[in-house]
Amino acid sequence: MLALLAGCGGGVPLMHPAQTLKQGDIRAEAGFSANVALGGFSSAISAAEADTGGGGGPPPQAASDPTFAKGAVAEAAVGPALAPYAGARVGVGQQFEGGLVYTGRAVRADIRRAFDLGPHWALSLGAGGSAVLYGQQNEGALAQLHGWGADVPVLLGYQSDGGLYMLWVGARGGWEHVDISDLTSEPKTVTLGTPPAVLSATRWWGGGVLGFAVGFRHLHVALELDAAYATINGSYNQTSVQVDGFSLAPAAALWWDF
Repeated sequence: MLALLAGCGGGVPLMHPAQTLKQGDIRAEAGFSANVALGGFSSAISAAEADTGGGGGPPPQAASDPTFAKGAVAEAAVGPALAPYAGARVGVGQQFEGGLVYTGRAVRADIRRAFDLGPHWALSLGAGGSAVLYGQQNEGALAQLHGWGADVPVLLGYQSDGGLYMLWVGARGGWEHVDISDLTSEPKTVTLGTPPAVLSATRWWGGGVLGFAVGFRHLHVALELDAAYATINGSYNQTSVQVDGFSLAPAAALWWDF
């Protein structure tokens, strides 16, 4: 099950400065993001992989094995992997801005407002909602990952004259719930063979954001690093577990403003 989740990276970067776009202006973005599990998450995933005994799947006792359950829950909720990043943002007036991004694992929509603190500085307050997409993980998978979440970012940012470079730093916290279960339109009156794995995980997280962009006129290159500490409560096949740890989410993208 752990191997089947590889490739659906959980990182959902902000990738925007504190300053908002002017009304009617649009910014298109494309690049890559990643999520790296650290601390307790990394230990839980490594212990679960060792628990499989190299067989490439759950051990025979996985249904009641807390070690495997912790790793499966951490892998599903954090999603450590590399993923594509694409999105667009639009200025809607009165220093409000909206955005929509796709990160391989999820889509996120947000709205935010900026407050000028001077000719070069701004404070941004926002709120976003995300949906973890349904999708077969890999060939032979019995389960699918899906879920939803929300987050609140607060950014302080500097922008040079002409927008040559931008720097932003801030805090961000949120919540996300994911489920893994068989999805079918057929009634489940009879189960043939091995029952499908069932997993549920809820993640509460908070951390910091640091980003930088440099460019000229309509084209910029942006880099961002999100660091967060999270607590995950979940269950794997009715085995309830809790795991805590850190994650890093680096991202890079190219911006086109028009």
